[in-house]
Amino acid sequence: MLRRFAVALTAVLLVSHTLPSAEAEGRLRYIGRYIWADPDPNFGGLSGIEMKENGTALVAVSDHGHLIRARVSRDNGLISNVNSLRITPLLNPNRAPLRGAHGDAEGLAIRPDGRIYISFEGFHRVWAYLDPEEPSAWLPRHPDFKFMQNNSSLEALAIDGQGRLYTLPERSGIQGKPFNVYRYDGSWRIPFTFPRRGSFLPVGMDFGPDGKLYLLERSFSGIAFSSRIRRFTLSGNRVTKEEELLRTTGGRHDNLEGISVWRDANGETRITLISDDNFKFFQRTELVEYALPN
Repeated sequence: MLRRFAVALTAVLLVSHTLPSAEAEGRLRYIGRYIWADPDPNFGGLSGIEMKENGTALVAVSDHGHLIRARVSRDNGLISNVNSLRITPLLNPNRAPLRGAHGDAEGLAIRPDGRIYISFEGFHRVWAYLDPEEPSAWLPRHPDFKFMQNNSSLEALAIDGQGRLYTLPERSGIQGKPFNVYRYDGSWRIPFTFPRRGSFLPVGMDFGPDGKLYLLERSFSGIAFSSRIRRFTLSGNRVTKEEELLRTTGGRHDNLEGISVWRDANGETRITLISDDNFKFFQRTELVEYALPN
């Protein structure tokens, strides 16, 4: 998450929210976006998202240590309203609400049985929740986690069809160094890496209905955000194919950090993205949707 913005950027970011055109800058088809606002002071800073129930419900995590659940209304497939908002403070194993850097939740993955996994970058770890209103449970930490950069660690989290968790840090250490991908199946291992290409850094990922891993990346030019989506085909401990599906120009969207890949009632693969407004008045929480043509 980017927190250190100069005041001089305010005017630039305010005018950058022009509506995107219908043409996607890649293989995806742009569907639309919804500006989501709520007066609750705990609303905002949303960094991870999972769409549920054919796109009519969502779960999100906030980097202030909250879980957000809401209903999604649609009109001809487009998001028209988000309501029935529930904001629940995440608890530590001792039943205390998360505070400060310990509450910097970034990645979200939900098993079919409802178990919730959340990755944190303030104190680099992954926690599990049987119930979002109950205390968390620790997952073991890989030795690498304690050496990761502050505010740049476990931004992304995903779960595959076998129930295995995947995460990776926002930064690999130096330009050109691949990103280690960590997989949890009773213990953390590094089965493969993702190449680091250009200025884009990982901020979210999800497995799609096709079994492939979709990686959302972000680049910040100093005045605007750009986003990229890459898709990886995995085979055991290898990446067998890498595809770039989307790359946006600066300012087309806000600070997109969360991604959910799902299939709608018509069988079309949808990609829902959510932006982190950093609790700044000049940013917005956007729900942005693209479709992957069959």
